[in-house]
Amino acid sequence: MNIDLSFFPSGNLQADAELVASAEQMGFCAAWSAETARNPFLPLTIAASATESILLGTQIAVAFPRSPMVTAQIAWDLARQSNGRFVLGLGTQVRAHIERRFSEAWTDPIGRMREYIESLLAIWDTFQHDARLRYRGKHYQFRLMSPFFNPGPNAKPDIPIFLAGVNPGMCRLAGETCTGLHAHVFHTASYLRDLVLPAVEAGLAVSGRARSDFALTVPVFVASGANDEARRRAEAEARSRIAFYASTPSYRRVMTSQGWNEIADKLSVMARAGQWNDMAALIPDELLREIAIVAAPDEVLPQIKQRYAGLADRICLDWNGIDSVTRSAISSGLRQA
Repeated sequence: MNIDLSFFPSGNLQADAELVASAEQMGFCAAWSAETARNPFLPLTIAASATESILLGTQIAVAFPRSPMVTAQIAWDLARQSNGRFVLGLGTQVRAHIERRFSEAWTDPIGRMREYIESLLAIWDTFQHDARLRYRGKHYQFRLMSPFFNPGPNAKPDIPIFLAGVNPGMCRLAGETCTGLHAHVFHTASYLRDLVLPAVEAGLAVSGRARSDFALTVPVFVASGANDEARRRAEAEARSRIAFYASTPSYRRVMTSQGWNEIADKLSVMARAGQWNDMAALIPDELLREIAIVAAPDEVLPQIKQRYAGLADRICLDWNGIDSVTRSAISSGLRQA
């Protein structure tokens, strides 16, 4: 089981690169840049030069607002800059953000994402082999690549694609077409076991690949701290984030699978009323501990390994949300591993 780090770009590219370089020294296997308030690709351009061995990837970049051609170019350059260490992580986002934040159409997300991935592969084939670009789909068509716009081949052209998925349809698509899946941080171990992995394996069967050919990356909430007060603050933050996700229709299946429908219904009503500050109080200890790792700093890594053994290939820790004492304990655990 690989232990990875994820981070939100800070706006200071040099500082982000130094964080990734530090992660490499601590023994993390990969560093994933998330797309929230800032572009997820930019920090990795400097991080690629500041590191030697750590994998670099996006968790995730929002696909649909970017043409596959734009994404293909960015990924191609990052693969070259990192000497083949770049992993392209893509996600759909939810309908409200695509339509109202990005001003893009929301149509057939699974079918569109399938074509997005096929388009990337076709474009990269043209870059690498100067093959004629002829991709025709329902959502995307690419038929022009003159030499002036072709960046030419890469020494390591096979860029892994990881797809973000929560519900079975997208997880199956990941199994069919991608190298890996970014599970959502809002999950339980039983949800991964009973819904996510069977969907992935169904997709792998279609593609004729084995489970060993595929990586499941699982981000986790960590609620820990050096003392009781720090742990209470970390638990409160975890409850708040869990409440936010639990109120969202896109993630309702997680709540339903655990029999938490009544809590989800109440949270949805409160979210529509704008009662964000009051929602965390509805998250009971049982729900918190099913979703988050609630542990003393030196027990975080052992609990992660116990919970996800046989489920996850990669565990991803949100470094922004972990206090300094817990970071130190995790770093020590990685060095001893």
